[in-house]
Amino acid sequence: MKPALLAPILLTAGLGLGGGTAYGVHTLLPPAAGAPAKPKAETTSFTPTGKILAPLVLTDGRLSGYVSFEVQLETGETDVEFVTARMPMLLNAINMRTFRTPMAAGPDGMLPDLEQFRRVVMVAANEAFGPRMVRRAVITQATPA
Repeated sequence: MKPALLAPILLTAGLGLGGGTAYGVHTLLPPAAGAPAKPKAETTSFTPTGKILAPLVLTDGRLSGYVSFEVQLETGETDVEFVTARMPMLLNAINMRTFRTPMAAGPDGMLPDLEQFRRVVMVAANEAFGPRMVRRAVITQATPA
């Protein structure tokens, strides 16, 4: 045969045999086990802490003023009662940290550093409720006191 005709004939035969083999393997062998099903995400709930009065401390340790925060803690739906019952432990842990943590921002030191306060709340929540009980703390309001 001519080499110009031989290449398309071999290509067509190869595709036919390869496709037939793939179809046979697909029908005879059981399907491969796929990835395990993802567990359902647990529903979360936000638990209010009420008003938290915190001192605004400058970096040199001087008291600049006070600020009132309202915080919501994101927890699992099953943990809401536990978190609510231990809320006084959280407030105590926050109070023990805020007077040592410089949270005053701005030129006159009268603005609260929200990110710093959020860190204080998360560390206090880990102490009061245990690690990974509170997923995040959301500051809903901050007003001068």
